[in-house]
Amino acid sequence: IEELDFERIVPDYNSNWINNTDNDWEELIPVCSKEVKSGKSIEAIFKNTSLGIATNRDEWVYDFSNKSLLEKISFFGSKYNSEVDRWFNSKMNQPINDFVSRQIKWTSELENYLRKNTKISITKTHIRETNFRPFIKRSVYYDKILIHRFYQQQNFYPITGSWDNKTIGVHSISADIPLSCLSSNRVFDLGYLKQGNGGTFCLPLYVYDENSRQIENITDWSLNKFKKYYGIKAITKEDIFHYVYAVLHNPAYRKKYELNLKREFPRVPLYSNFNQWAAWGKQLMDLHINYEEVPKYTLEQVERLIEPKTNIVQDLFTKGKLKANKLEGTIELDGYTTLTGIPKEAWEYKLGNRSALEWILDQYKEKKPSDPTIAEKFNTYKFADYKEQVIDLLQRVCTVSVETMKIVKAMPQ
Repeated sequence: IEELDFERIVPDYNSNWINNTDNDWEELIPVCSKEVKSGKSIEAIFKNTSLGIATNRDEWVYDFSNKSLLEKISFFGSKYNSEVDRWFNSKMNQPINDFVSRQIKWTSELENYLRKNTKISITKTHIRETNFRPFIKRSVYYDKILIHRFYQQQNFYPITGSWDNKTIGVHSISADIPLSCLSSNRVFDLGYLKQGNGGTFCLPLYVYDENSRQIENITDWSLNKFKKYYGIKAITKEDIFHYVYAVLHNPAYRKKYELNLKREFPRVPLYSNFNQWAAWGKQLMDLHINYEEVPKYTLEQVERLIEPKTNIVQDLFTKGKLKANKLEGTIELDGYTTLTGIPKEAWEYKLGNRSALEWILDQYKEKKPSDPTIAEKFNTYKFADYKEQVIDLLQRVCTVSVETMKIVKAMPQ
């Protein structure tokens, strides 16, 4: 054994033994940290951070239609309230999990509310527009009983009252996909940037206290550090917010720190020309938040004129295929309509393992609900009802994708 040639492996500062990195990661500025969030330190850019909301009953509390959402939630609330009454009129001598009706989706939190004899009062005022997936808005029933985990989202986007806030959604930690980020000006879902392992973290510009007062979430420590390093007294906290957003989009940054970003919250370097990076971040954020207002990219709409002779075939023609062909630059919407002329740059703008356009196609497909009650009573979604809306959205997000890639490619490599 003494003749074998061994290599001594030394773990890094986080006790990682394999896939160790050789870069200046530890010298970069932490975007956020558990220590700063808990008040044990001040050395990070953001004071507070949070995961997106985890409903654990998406099919019940999300919908494209406010009307459909209210119908589902009214049924859910009525059934839940009757189960509360039934439980307290019973001997309460068996596990709640075995007792309650499975017509609605239960979680441990909902069972706790039942034990407390807490009932649901359904109101339209709890219906809010949310960012469900990239460039996909859905209405959500924003209620503390029906949302399984709020995390800190209610402090960024209060349940009652109004707000004026922006957040950066980041997905990388504990993920099997490269870093992706997307800004938002409303509450977003845990799976905003990827479903499954990891979840989406939220970095807010502001937080709101119990009296609905807006409080800055970017630390004075980071503001002083940026001002001192760049020698620019006019730097603001919102400038730093935009700077971070730009850096997180930088391909060179993502490549250099790829392994670090899969293990830890992001850190950012201090690049030269702060004002340029802040300007790029603001441009990107304006594009991504206001994507419904950008000019529509000119795509040709090719129509198939064949009219099916039977109702069965007619249904198949109107059911959304939403199939992309990147090589040909086309999207087949259904049996009738195909969009052509999609530039290759549009497919290059990716969030996780999908392009922005592919996220839209995935979310607007007709799918059978997994919840049996939803499938039986509330499976009303039809792509045909949203076809024109989807065409409009694809054209605008095509513009967003192309313009995003222009900015990203202008960054130093």
